[in-house]
Amino acid sequence: QVQLVESGGGLVQPGGSLRLSCAASRSIESIYRMGWYRQAPGKQRELVASITRDGITTYADSVKGQFTISRDNAKNTVYLQMNSLKPEDTAVYYCNVQNRWNGYATGPWGQGTQVTVSS
Repeated sequence: QVQLVESGGGLVQPGGSLRLSCAASRSIESIYRMGWYRQAPGKQRELVASITRDGITTYADSVKGQFTISRDNAKNTVYLQMNSLKPEDTAVYYCNVQNRWNGYATGPWGQGTQVTVSS
């Protein structure tokens, strides 16, 4: 099973930007769909963005036009560019492999990376 490590989080002011990275331990070329998730304090984990191996992207309504997911198969990495950040974007962000047919997360959850939006 592929190991995934999230990085790039931190403290940012409202309106600021961050770029998160999800580094895989092996080639992701054959992985059909990968996603970024987030879990805010006291809230359920939610899928915020996904991308197929062909570059087809899907976003939650809450982040559409604000976040951009991308993947670089040559670097075994998936990215999440987050712009115009708001306090409600504060959460731990995770990446995972999604089932090709139903979109469910298939792997174990890692430690994620903390994003805090505050002035």
